[in-house]
Amino acid sequence: MAENGVQQHLLHDGDRSKMPPPGRARRFRRCQTAPSHNVEQGSILQRQHMSRKGASGTLPPVPPKGLLTSARPRFWLVGILLLAYLLAGTAAFYLAMDDMSGERSGNRALDALYFCVVTMTTVGYGDIVPSSDVAKLLACIFAFAGVALVGAFLSKAADYLVEKQEALVFRAVHLNHADDPKSLRDMEANKVRYKLYTATGLLAVVLASGMAFLTKVEGMRPVDAFYCVCATVTTLGYGDRSFSSTAGRAFAAAWITVSTLVVALFFLYAAELASERRQRALAHWVLSRRTTSMDLEAADLDGDNKVSAAEFALYKLKELGKIRQEEIAEFLEEFEELDVDHCGTLSSHDLAVAQLG
Repeated sequence: MAENGVQQHLLHDGDRSKMPPPGRARRFRRCQTAPSHNVEQGSILQRQHMSRKGASGTLPPVPPKGLLTSARPRFWLVGILLLAYLLAGTAAFYLAMDDMSGERSGNRALDALYFCVVTMTTVGYGDIVPSSDVAKLLACIFAFAGVALVGAFLSKAADYLVEKQEALVFRAVHLNHADDPKSLRDMEANKVRYKLYTATGLLAVVLASGMAFLTKVEGMRPVDAFYCVCATVTTLGYGDRSFSSTAGRAFAAAWITVSTLVVALFFLYAAELASERRQRALAHWVLSRRTTSMDLEAADLDGDNKVSAAEFALYKLKELGKIRQEEIAEFLEEFEELDVDHCGTLSSHDLAVAQLG
């Protein structure tokens, strides 16, 4: 009885009065999702969309949420946390600079900032190291704080930058079809791929800028510069090649932060794209393989030796890993509780009686 209610819910409201005769395919609609948690934001976007209605009376397609409409993270919070970390770290290591050993640039404050950034990004060149117990404990505190706090918020900021850049990549690829709904669907389907393309471009820019600076300012050979850049962006930090001049450490304070984050995003999106491809391969296998009698037996939720359209759809969703049997059982149990008259369908009267009970 519960499955009949689920199947009836799948029928399009406008098609109930126009049911096809026996033998013809039935039409179903997608289940509507739950209301948005941000109704006010949705209404604002809808009013903006309606205001773009042209003289022809047609509305332009609404871009899917994601690439072009993703919410902006709180950059003021990101900036405050990063600034507080750098100020506290620079001040602390400035005071403890006498308890550190290694190569100095001649600028005490710049060396303190440089060591703070190298610690935060876990590069750890080893050109400046703490020598006293107090300095070592201070470095441990800022190492954990940098990894746990600052790194997390910096990743959100960098992800937003990639989101903005990938929209530019899409417009460059689909320049003449940017307002086409099909193009927007393609963009949503290839969202991770555009992210990877953007991260790849940013990575190339970061590597090239670091090599150019090390070659011209630090006087390294191209091979040594490339070696130092790779050791830095992967946070290996061997220490035999590093930024030693005053200008080099000022550049490194910003470049190391950006470069290590870009590399992390590059490998993150590469892994996400590989996982997405495996998921698509699984979906293609599930949708293309022939249904057997064992599948029908497993899809028969109510045990009536018949599989309805709703039961078949749920079984396919289970194969795709989109839903679990335990979740289906919970949904059906909730349906039975709301179906007070046990007719197999839900109505406003059923909900009113169930809430009173």
